[in-house]
Amino acid sequence: MRYEEREAEDNVSTVIQLVLLGFSDLPNLQGLLFGVFSIIYIIILTGNSLIIILTRLDPTLQKPMYFFLANFSSLEICSVSVTLPRILVNLWTQDRSISVLDCAAQMCFFLILGATECFLLAVMAYDRCVAICGPLHCPLVMTPKVCLQLAVGSWVSGIPVQTGQTRWIFSLHFCHLNETNHFFCDIPPILKLACGDTFAHAPSVCVAVLLVAAVPFILILASYSKIVCTILRLPTARRAKAFSTYSSHLLVVLLFFGSATITYLRPKSSHSAGTDRLLSLFYTVVTPTFNPMIDSLQNKGVIEALRKLLLKV
Repeated sequence: MRYEEREAEDNVSTVIQLVLLGFSDLPNLQGLLFGVFSIIYIIILTGNSLIIILTRLDPTLQKPMYFFLANFSSLEICSVSVTLPRILVNLWTQDRSISVLDCAAQMCFFLILGATECFLLAVMAYDRCVAICGPLHCPLVMTPKVCLQLAVGSWVSGIPVQTGQTRWIFSLHFCHLNETNHFFCDIPPILKLACGDTFAHAPSVCVAVLLVAAVPFILILASYSKIVCTILRLPTARRAKAFSTYSSHLLVVLLFFGSATITYLRPKSSHSAGTDRLLSLFYTVVTPTFNPMIDSLQNKGVIEALRKLLLKV
C-alpha cells in the first residue's frame, strides 16, 4: 500500500494508489478467468465489428435503424475496452494496483459511455417508433442529417454531467484504506474508500442518474407505449412479425437499465462487495456479449447481409 502524506488542516493522509482486488479471492482460477475473459473480449470485438462492417458495406442497410445499430456496436466496443483490458492485465500480472489518476480516468470514461448508451437507446426507440407509427413520414423525419445530430448528441450529452461527477468523487479524501473488492473503478466501491460519511453526497449521485438514465428511460417507455398501441391496431397476422422486430431492442433496454438501476439506486444498506461485483460483471461483460446477438443478429436485414458477405468470401 502506498500513500502520499500531505499536511492539511484535517491531518488526513491522501491515497495516491488504489488496489482493485477483483478476483483475488479465487487464486486457483486466475488462468481460467483470464482465458474466459479473453474469449469474451474477442467475441464482443468480433461481433460488434462485424455489424459495423455490414452496415457500412451493404446498400440495403443504409437506413436509420442500421445507422444507430452501428453506433451502438461502436459504443459497446468502447465500453468494454474501458474495463476488460484492465481485468486481463490484473489477472495476467497479478498486479492489481492502479493510480488514483488512472482510476479517475477509467471511471470518467465508463460513466460517459454509460450515459451515451442511455441516450442512444432512447434515440433508437424513437427511430423505431417513427418507423412503425408513421412509416410514410419516416424518410422525412429521420433524414441523414437528423440521424447524425441525434447520434452526436447521444455521444456528447453525458460528458458535462459525468465529468463533473467524477471530479466530485475524486475530490473526496481517501484515507488509509485503499483496497476495494472490485475489478474496476465504479462509483459504489470507490465511495466506500472515502473518509467519513458520504451519505450527504448520495443526492448528487441520484441527480446524475436521473439526468442521464431516468429521462432517456421515460422517453423509451413513451416510444414503446406508442409502438404497442400501433401494433395492436394491426391485423393479427402482422402483429407477431411487428413484435418480433422490436422486442429484441426492448430486451436490451431492460437488461441495461435493470442492472444499472439495481447497482446505483438500491439502498446503501443492501450494498455488499460480492453483490456489487456480480452486478457490475453482468452489465459490463455479460450484457455486451449478448447484445449483438439480441439486438442485431436477430435482425433479418443483418442476417441477409451477413449471408451475402459469406457467399462472396
